[in-house]
Amino acid sequence: MKFTAAQIAEILEGEIEGNPDVEVSELAKIEEGGEGSLTFLSNPKYTSYIYSTQASIAIVNSDFVAEEPINTTLIKVKDAYKAFSTLLEYYNQIKLNKKGIEQPSFLSDSAKFGDNIYIGAFAYIGENVKIGDNVKLYPNVYIGDNVEIGDNVIVFPGVKIYSETIVGNNCVIHSGVIVGADGFGFSPGEDGKYTKVPQIGNVIIEDYVDIGAGTTIDRATLGSTIIREGVKLDNQIQIAHNVEIGSHTAIAAQTGIAGSTKIGKNCLIGGQVGIVGHLQIGDRVKIQAQAGIGRNVKDDEMLQGSPAFGYGDFNKSYVHFKNLPKTIDTLNQLEKKIKNGI
Repeated sequence: MKFTAAQIAEILEGEIEGNPDVEVSELAKIEEGGEGSLTFLSNPKYTSYIYSTQASIAIVNSDFVAEEPINTTLIKVKDAYKAFSTLLEYYNQIKLNKKGIEQPSFLSDSAKFGDNIYIGAFAYIGENVKIGDNVKLYPNVYIGDNVEIGDNVIVFPGVKIYSETIVGNNCVIHSGVIVGADGFGFSPGEDGKYTKVPQIGNVIIEDYVDIGAGTTIDRATLGSTIIREGVKLDNQIQIAHNVEIGSHTAIAAQTGIAGSTKIGKNCLIGGQVGIVGHLQIGDRVKIQAQAGIGRNVKDDEMLQGSPAFGYGDFNKSYVHFKNLPKTIDTLNQLEKKIKNGI
């Protein structure tokens, strides 16, 4: 798929300096760009590469002024980084623009489908499923009974969405995600054996949620596990039953959140964080990687450590953590001197 500089400039509302008819068919880093590739310059640290890149077209900020001769055609825009991101999204939409129903696949007679959908081979669509417009379900996707999926949703290969799950509009669910499996609910008996507690709730995923590959979201025991609007989940995250994650919170890979914990909006949670159950995490909380959270957290706190405590206190304490062997040795020497009356 090829685009000319003129076509790209029209999409980005940019100004061309150079050949408007030059064509590109791939995207590249500015330091790796070759003939037929499109790149961009937004970080001043990479400015030197604009003079040596072999890319055919480069997107730059409108205030960029060349200090040396440039071989590549420039497209000047207000914000090169945002413009390149817009172009990536445009390219992605074209690349993923599949339509139709591939065979073999199973579609229940009671399922309802919107317009302009794509269902890949070996997909399974259960009873009473409702799927909106412009939805793409890639091969080997399983959609259980009574699931509802909104408009403009992309579900990549191998995703399993269990019964009664509700997915909003404009969501992206990556390969290997499992939504709606049973929560970890077992009741211990006097004989030491466990009895399973039925998990009869569901999962609700609101609009504009992205879920990374291999992430699992358990259904509620009663009620709903809820992922609010705009949440961004990385790969391999575990979200337990009855958890609620507030709008526009972002969580990095390998984090685990135990049952019934409520996380506020606009939080940032690093990788490998562990959060115990039945907690209240406030809004705009920042939790550093590998922290262990075992208490309620107020709005705007920044935490680190396991068990986690204040970010500033952790950094001050860490200096002493590193020096503990020397400190203990010094204390031992002082103790000896005191005992010896020195």
